[in-house]
Amino acid sequence: MDFFISIVPQAHCRIIERFGKPVRVQESGLRFRIPFLEQVKNVADAWPSSNRDGVFIEKAEQILDTTPRECFTRDNAKVSADCIIRWRIVDPIKAVYEVDRLHKSLIESVLNEMRAVIGSSDLDYILGSRATLSEKIVANVAATAQRWGIQIISIEIKELRTDQVTQDAMLQQLNAERQSRAISLEARGKAEATLRDAEAEKEASILKAEGKSRALAILAEAEKSYLEALSASVGKEEAARILMAQKMLDAYAVIASKPGDKVYIPTGMNTLLSLNDQQGGK
Repeated sequence: MDFFISIVPQAHCRIIERFGKPVRVQESGLRFRIPFLEQVKNVADAWPSSNRDGVFIEKAEQILDTTPRECFTRDNAKVSADCIIRWRIVDPIKAVYEVDRLHKSLIESVLNEMRAVIGSSDLDYILGSRATLSEKIVANVAATAQRWGIQIISIEIKELRTDQVTQDAMLQQLNAERQSRAISLEARGKAEATLRDAEAEKEASILKAEGKSRALAILAEAEKSYLEALSASVGKEEAARILMAQKMLDAYAVIASKPGDKVYIPTGMNTLLSLNDQQGGK
């Protein structure tokens, strides 16, 4: 009697057949079958690694590691790629009866889809977008997986290898890009330094002009005060003559301080001398 009573392990199930046709799926726990009329489906040959004791089907998450597959990118670069498939069985009846050699069929389907996705993309995109490629492969295989009663949890592209010619070309491109970035950074640094120098020179010119302007304003105010005081003392006309004479003397002093081959004779020198004598006699 024990031969027809058995315990299905946790996270496993088994398929009961009657006259070679599946009639029900027995989940984990204490289970029975009708003697002689019902048999347990043997899946040892079809699923070498997804069964227990040849009859209990694994329902937990499983992992398949594929072999490398050679592919060609859209820009005709040769790439060897393999991946890891995480999956689980959700419908044991479909998984057993809708596909022959489930593991092999799943691996071939994923590798063929991976080759198609890689073939529709450029090498640079493939090398930098593994996650996006994996999502595309999962989406494209989802319909087939559903028909086989399984769920694809994730597909991870484990390694992408290129041939030596492609590696040399990529290295040359990388060196060229690095050199281009270095030249660009150097030119940008020089431009920024020139801009900073120009800004500093501009600020210095502005400060110098402001200083000169304030100095002229102070000088003009001083001359105004001096002229008002002088006008109050000697009168406006005499004050004007004295101020003009002082301006001329200042101008002659500037001329005399610069040696040259020309002699400058001031206009109205007698008037200036007489005015100077008058001031000296006071």
